[in-house]
Amino acid sequence: MPTPAPSAVDYALAKLDWMRAERIWPNGLRYLWTDAFGVTLLVSLYRHFEETRYLDEAAAVVADVDRVLGRPRGIRIGEAPDRDGQYYHYLAMWLYALAVLGDHRPEYRERGIDLVHQVHDAFVLPGRGVIWKMQEDLSGPYPGYGLGALDPFDGYVSYRMLDEHALSREIAQLRALIDRTCPSLVITQDLGLGMMLWLTHFFPTEDWATIQRARCLTMLERMWRAEGYFCREPDLPTTRFAFTNYGVSVGLQAVAEWPDRVRRLNGYFATWRSGDEYDRAAITHVMACSSHFPGCLIR
Repeated sequence: MPTPAPSAVDYALAKLDWMRAERIWPNGLRYLWTDAFGVTLLVSLYRHFEETRYLDEAAAVVADVDRVLGRPRGIRIGEAPDRDGQYYHYLAMWLYALAVLGDHRPEYRERGIDLVHQVHDAFVLPGRGVIWKMQEDLSGPYPGYGLGALDPFDGYVSYRMLDEHALSREIAQLRALIDRTCPSLVITQDLGLGMMLWLTHFFPTEDWATIQRARCLTMLERMWRAEGYFCREPDLPTTRFAFTNYGVSVGLQAVAEWPDRVRRLNGYFATWRSGDEYDRAAITHVMACSSHFPGCLIR
Protein backbone atom coordinates (compact mmCIF):
# COMPACT_ATOMS: atom_id res chain seq x y z
CA MET A 1 0.00 0.00 0.00
CA PRO A 2 1.57 3.34 -1.00
CA THR A 3 2.14 5.92 1.71
CA PRO A 4 -0.57 8.59 1.37
CA ALA A 5 -0.08 12.29 1.81
CA PRO A 6 -1.25 13.43 5.27
CA SER A 7 -3.96 15.53 3.67
CA ALA A 8 -5.39 12.43 1.98
CA VAL A 9 -5.84 10.62 5.28
CA ASP A 10 -7.20 13.77 6.90
CA TYR A 11 -9.73 14.07 4.08
CA ALA A 12 -10.93 10.50 4.60
CA LEU A 13 -11.21 10.91 8.37
CA ALA A 14 -13.15 14.17 8.08
CA LYS A 15 -15.46 12.69 5.46
CA LEU A 16 -16.12 9.63 7.63
CA ASP A 17 -16.92 11.83 10.62
CA TRP A 18 -19.34 13.86 8.51
CA MET A 19 -21.01 10.76 7.05
CA ARG A 20 -21.52 9.27 10.52
CA ALA A 21 -22.98 12.53 11.83
CA GLU A 22 -25.36 12.70 8.86
CA ARG A 23 -26.20 8.96 9.13
CA ILE A 24 -25.02 8.37 5.58
CA TRP A 25 -22.35 5.67 6.15
CA PRO A 26 -21.66 3.29 7.84
CA ASN A 27 -24.88 3.94 9.76
CA GLY A 28 -27.16 4.47 6.75
CA LEU A 29 -28.93 2.05 4.43
CA ARG A 30 -26.83 -0.93 3.40
CA TYR A 31 -25.68 -1.04 -0.24
CA LEU A 32 -23.20 -3.74 -1.19
CA TRP A 33 -21.00 -1.76 -3.60
CA THR A 34 -20.59 1.14 -1.19
CA ASP A 35 -20.04 -1.20 1.74
CA ALA A 36 -17.26 -3.00 -0.14
CA PHE A 37 -15.38 0.24 -0.71
CA GLY A 38 -16.11 1.34 2.85
CA VAL A 39 -14.76 -1.85 4.44
CA THR A 40 -11.64 -1.53 2.29
CA LEU A 41 -11.28 2.09 3.44
CA LEU A 42 -11.50 1.08 7.10
CA VAL A 43 -8.84 -1.60 6.63
CA SER A 44 -6.69 1.02 4.87
CA LEU A 45 -7.02 3.27 7.92
CA TYR A 46 -6.04 0.36 10.16
CA ARG A 47 -2.90 -0.22 8.09
CA HIS A 48 -2.06 3.47 8.26
CA PHE A 49 -2.65 4.04 11.98
CA GLU A 50 -2.35 0.46 13.31
CA GLU A 51 -5.40 1.10 15.48
CA THR A 52 -7.56 -2.01 15.98
CA ARG A 53 -10.75 0.03 16.18
CA TYR A 54 -10.75 0.36 12.40
CA LEU A 55 -10.68 -3.42 11.95
CA ASP A 56 -13.45 -3.72 14.53
CA GLU A 57 -15.55 -1.21 12.61
CA ALA A 58 -14.91 -3.05 9.33
CA ALA A 59 -16.00 -6.29 10.98
CA ALA A 60 -19.15 -4.56 12.28
CA VAL A 61 -20.04 -3.46 8.73
CA VAL A 62 -19.57 -7.04 7.49
CA ALA A 63 -21.84 -8.31 10.26
CA ASP A 64 -24.50 -5.74 9.37
CA VAL A 65 -24.29 -6.60 5.66
CA ASP A 66 -24.78 -10.26 6.54
CA ARG A 67 -27.71 -9.39 8.78
CA VAL A 68 -29.49 -7.02 6.41
CA LEU A 69 -28.50 -8.18 2.92
CA GLY A 70 -27.38 -11.77 3.45
CA ARG A 71 -29.44 -14.50 1.84
CA PRO A 72 -29.20 -18.32 2.09
CA ARG A 73 -27.11 -18.08 -1.07
CA GLY A 74 -25.37 -14.80 -1.82
CA ILE A 75 -26.02 -11.17 -0.86
CA ARG A 76 -28.76 -8.81 -2.00
CA ILE A 77 -27.76 -5.63 -3.87
CA GLY A 78 -29.04 -3.18 -1.27
CA GLU A 79 -31.45 -2.49 1.55
CA ALA A 80 -33.79 -0.11 -0.30
CA PRO A 81 -36.87 -1.75 -1.86
CA ASP A 82 -35.66 -1.13 -5.42
CA ARG A 83 -32.25 -2.74 -4.74
CA ASP A 84 -33.47 -6.32 -5.07
CA GLY A 85 -31.65 -9.16 -6.81
CA GLN A 86 -27.92 -9.86 -6.87
CA TYR A 87 -25.20 -8.29 -9.05
CA TYR A 88 -22.13 -10.38 -9.75
CA HIS A 89 -19.79 -7.38 -9.94
CA TYR A 90 -21.03 -6.15 -6.56
CA LEU A 91 -20.39 -9.58 -5.09
CA ALA A 92 -16.90 -9.58 -6.62
CA MET A 93 -16.13 -6.19 -5.06
CA TRP A 94 -17.40 -7.47 -1.71
CA LEU A 95 -15.12 -10.51 -2.08
CA TYR A 96 -12.19 -8.16 -2.56
CA ALA A 97 -13.11 -6.35 0.66
CA LEU A 98 -13.30 -9.67 2.52
CA ALA A 99 -9.88 -10.62 1.15
CA VAL A 100 -8.40 -7.33 2.38
CA LEU A 101 -9.96 -7.77 5.82
CA GLY A 102 -8.87 -11.41 5.72
CA ASP A 103 -5.24 -10.30 5.50
CA HIS A 104 -5.62 -9.37 9.17
CA ARG A 105 -8.47 -11.61 10.34
CA PRO A 106 -8.28 -14.89 8.38
CA GLU A 107 -11.85 -15.94 9.11
CA TYR A 108 -13.02 -13.31 6.63
CA ARG A 109 -11.01 -14.90 3.86
CA GLU A 110 -12.85 -18.15 4.64
CA ARG A 111 -16.15 -16.27 4.46
CA GLY A 112 -15.19 -15.03 1.02
CA ILE A 113 -14.33 -18.51 -0.23
CA ASP A 114 -17.66 -19.79 1.08
CA LEU A 115 -19.49 -16.95 -0.68
CA VAL A 116 -17.82 -17.89 -3.99
CA HIS A 117 -19.00 -21.46 -3.52
CA GLN A 118 -22.52 -20.16 -2.93
CA VAL A 119 -22.81 -17.96 -6.02
CA HIS A 120 -20.29 -18.93 -8.69
CA ASP A 121 -22.15 -21.77 -10.38
CA ALA A 122 -25.36 -19.74 -10.48
CA PHE A 123 -23.77 -16.76 -12.24
CA VAL A 124 -21.04 -18.30 -14.39
CA LEU A 125 -21.86 -20.10 -17.63
CA PRO A 126 -18.55 -21.77 -18.65
CA GLY A 127 -17.62 -20.95 -22.21
CA ARG A 128 -20.42 -18.38 -22.50
CA GLY A 129 -20.15 -15.64 -19.89
CA VAL A 130 -21.24 -14.34 -16.50
CA ILE A 131 -24.85 -13.36 -15.85
CA TRP A 132 -24.89 -9.71 -14.81
CA LYS A 133 -27.89 -9.80 -12.45
CA MET A 134 -29.69 -12.73 -10.84
CA GLN A 135 -32.94 -13.20 -9.00
CA GLU A 136 -32.49 -12.74 -5.28
CA ASP A 137 -32.66 -16.47 -4.56
CA LEU A 138 -30.31 -17.21 -7.51
CA SER A 139 -33.05 -19.28 -9.14
CA GLY A 140 -32.45 -17.65 -12.52
CA PRO A 141 -31.41 -14.48 -14.36
CA TYR A 142 -33.19 -11.27 -13.43
CA PRO A 143 -35.67 -10.42 -16.22
CA GLY A 144 -34.19 -8.15 -18.85
CA TYR A 145 -30.53 -8.69 -17.98
CA GLY A 146 -27.88 -10.56 -19.95
CA LEU A 147 -24.17 -11.20 -19.62
CA GLY A 148 -21.77 -8.70 -18.04
CA ALA A 149 -18.75 -7.59 -20.07
CA LEU A 150 -16.43 -6.90 -17.11
CA ASP A 151 -17.78 -9.56 -14.77
CA PRO A 152 -15.29 -12.33 -15.66
CA PHE A 153 -12.43 -9.92 -14.93
CA ASP A 154 -14.02 -8.83 -11.64
CA GLY A 155 -14.38 -12.37 -10.39
CA TYR A 156 -10.98 -13.48 -11.66
CA VAL A 157 -9.12 -10.85 -9.65
CA SER A 158 -11.21 -11.19 -6.48
CA TYR A 159 -10.99 -14.98 -6.47
CA ARG A 160 -7.22 -14.83 -6.87
CA MET A 161 -6.99 -12.34 -4.01
CA LEU A 162 -8.93 -14.77 -1.80
CA ASP A 163 -7.27 -18.15 -2.48
CA GLU A 164 -5.85 -19.36 -5.78
CA HIS A 165 -5.75 -22.98 -4.62
CA ALA A 166 -9.19 -23.28 -3.02
CA LEU A 167 -10.81 -21.53 -6.01
CA SER A 168 -8.68 -22.98 -8.80
CA ARG A 169 -11.64 -24.45 -10.72
CA GLU A 170 -13.59 -21.21 -10.62
CA ILE A 171 -10.53 -19.12 -11.53
CA ALA A 172 -9.81 -21.32 -14.54
CA GLN A 173 -13.39 -20.91 -15.81
CA LEU A 174 -13.17 -17.14 -15.54
CA ARG A 175 -9.74 -17.01 -17.16
CA ALA A 176 -11.12 -18.92 -20.13
CA LEU A 177 -13.88 -16.32 -20.47
CA ILE A 178 -11.34 -13.50 -20.22
CA ASP A 179 -9.21 -15.01 -22.98
CA ARG A 180 -12.32 -15.38 -25.13
CA THR A 181 -13.71 -11.86 -24.67
CA CYS A 182 -10.69 -9.61 -24.06
CA PRO A 183 -9.53 -9.22 -27.70
CA SER A 184 -12.82 -7.60 -28.77
CA LEU A 185 -13.78 -5.82 -25.54
CA VAL A 186 -13.88 -2.03 -25.83
CA ILE A 187 -15.23 -0.21 -22.77
CA THR A 188 -16.78 3.23 -23.23
CA GLN A 189 -18.34 3.97 -19.80
CA ASP A 190 -16.37 6.00 -17.26
CA LEU A 191 -16.73 3.75 -14.21
CA GLY A 192 -16.16 0.62 -16.27
CA LEU A 193 -12.94 2.13 -17.60
CA GLY A 194 -11.76 3.06 -14.12
CA MET A 195 -12.53 -0.34 -12.68
CA MET A 196 -10.86 -2.15 -15.56
CA LEU A 197 -7.73 -0.06 -15.08
CA TRP A 198 -7.83 -0.98 -11.38
CA LEU A 199 -8.17 -4.68 -12.23
CA THR A 200 -5.21 -4.59 -14.61
CA HIS A 201 -2.77 -3.52 -11.92
CA PHE A 202 -3.01 -6.80 -9.99
CA PHE A 203 -1.49 -8.91 -12.78
CA PRO A 204 -0.05 -6.23 -15.07
CA THR A 205 2.02 -8.53 -17.30
CA GLU A 206 -0.83 -10.83 -18.27
CA ASP A 207 -1.96 -10.32 -21.87
CA TRP A 208 -5.49 -9.22 -21.02
CA ALA A 209 -4.16 -6.57 -18.61
CA THR A 210 -1.71 -5.17 -21.14
CA ILE A 211 -4.41 -4.95 -23.82
CA GLN A 212 -7.08 -3.42 -21.62
CA ARG A 213 -4.82 -0.92 -19.87
CA ALA A 214 -3.80 0.62 -23.18
CA ARG A 215 -7.37 0.57 -24.51
CA CYS A 216 -8.83 2.17 -21.38
CA LEU A 217 -6.30 4.99 -21.32
CA THR A 218 -6.93 5.71 -25.00
CA MET A 219 -10.68 5.90 -24.40
CA LEU A 220 -10.32 8.04 -21.29
CA GLU A 221 -8.13 10.48 -23.22
CA ARG A 222 -11.16 11.07 -25.46
CA MET A 223 -13.43 11.55 -22.44
CA TRP A 224 -11.36 14.08 -20.47
CA ARG A 225 -12.95 17.53 -20.35
CA ALA A 226 -10.93 20.68 -19.83
CA GLU A 227 -13.17 21.69 -16.91
CA GLY A 228 -11.64 18.85 -14.88
CA TYR A 229 -13.77 15.72 -15.24
CA PHE A 230 -14.26 12.60 -17.34
CA CYS A 231 -17.60 12.52 -19.15
CA ARG A 232 -19.88 9.51 -18.84
CA GLU A 233 -19.38 8.27 -22.43
CA PRO A 234 -17.42 9.66 -25.39
CA ASP A 235 -20.64 10.92 -26.99
CA LEU A 236 -22.00 12.47 -23.75
CA PRO A 237 -19.47 15.27 -23.20
CA THR A 238 -21.46 17.19 -20.59
CA THR A 239 -22.77 14.22 -18.59
CA ARG A 240 -20.74 13.52 -15.45
CA PHE A 241 -21.12 11.83 -12.10
CA ALA A 242 -18.92 12.36 -9.09
CA PHE A 243 -18.81 8.75 -7.92
CA THR A 244 -17.92 7.38 -11.34
CA ASN A 245 -15.11 9.92 -11.71
CA TYR A 246 -13.82 8.82 -8.33
CA GLY A 247 -13.75 5.27 -9.71
CA VAL A 248 -11.70 6.49 -12.69
CA SER A 249 -9.37 8.18 -10.21
CA VAL A 250 -8.79 4.90 -8.35
CA GLY A 251 -8.01 3.17 -11.63
CA LEU A 252 -5.57 5.85 -12.72
CA GLN A 253 -3.78 5.76 -9.39
CA ALA A 254 -3.56 1.97 -9.56
CA VAL A 255 -1.67 2.17 -12.87
CA ALA A 256 0.22 5.35 -11.88
CA GLU A 257 -1.12 7.50 -14.72
CA TRP A 258 -2.21 11.14 -14.99
CA PRO A 259 -1.76 12.30 -11.38
CA ASP A 260 -2.56 15.88 -12.41
CA ARG A 261 -5.95 14.82 -13.76
CA VAL A 262 -6.63 12.91 -10.54
CA ARG A 263 -5.93 16.08 -8.56
CA ARG A 264 -8.05 18.17 -10.88
CA LEU A 265 -11.09 15.90 -10.77
CA ASN A 266 -10.89 15.71 -6.98
CA GLY A 267 -10.84 19.49 -6.92
CA TYR A 268 -13.67 19.79 -9.44
CA PHE A 269 -16.05 17.46 -7.58
CA ALA A 270 -15.24 19.02 -4.21
CA THR A 271 -17.58 21.88 -5.16
CA TRP A 272 -19.69 20.53 -8.03
CA ARG A 273 -23.22 19.43 -7.16
CA SER A 274 -25.55 17.33 -9.27
CA GLY A 275 -28.72 18.68 -7.67
CA ASP A 276 -30.16 15.19 -7.16
CA GLU A 277 -29.99 12.35 -4.64
CA TYR A 278 -26.34 11.66 -5.45
CA ASP A 279 -25.26 14.81 -3.60
CA ARG A 280 -25.91 13.00 -0.29
CA ALA A 281 -25.67 9.39 -1.42
CA ALA A 282 -23.19 7.21 0.44
CA ILE A 283 -21.74 5.95 -2.84
CA THR A 284 -20.60 9.48 -3.71
CA HIS A 285 -18.85 10.15 -0.43
CA VAL A 286 -17.33 6.73 0.19
CA MET A 287 -15.96 6.73 -3.36
CA ALA A 288 -14.59 10.23 -2.71
CA CYS A 289 -12.63 8.80 0.22
CA SER A 290 -11.30 6.05 -2.07
CA SER A 291 -10.22 8.62 -4.65
CA HIS A 292 -8.31 10.73 -2.11
CA PHE A 293 -6.99 7.80 -0.07
CA PRO A 294 -7.08 4.56 -2.14
CA GLY A 295 -5.11 2.72 0.52
CA CYS A 296 -5.26 -1.03 0.09
CA LEU A 297 -7.31 -0.76 -3.08
CA ILE A 298 -3.79 -0.53 -4.52
CA ARG A 299 -1.74 -3.64 -3.79
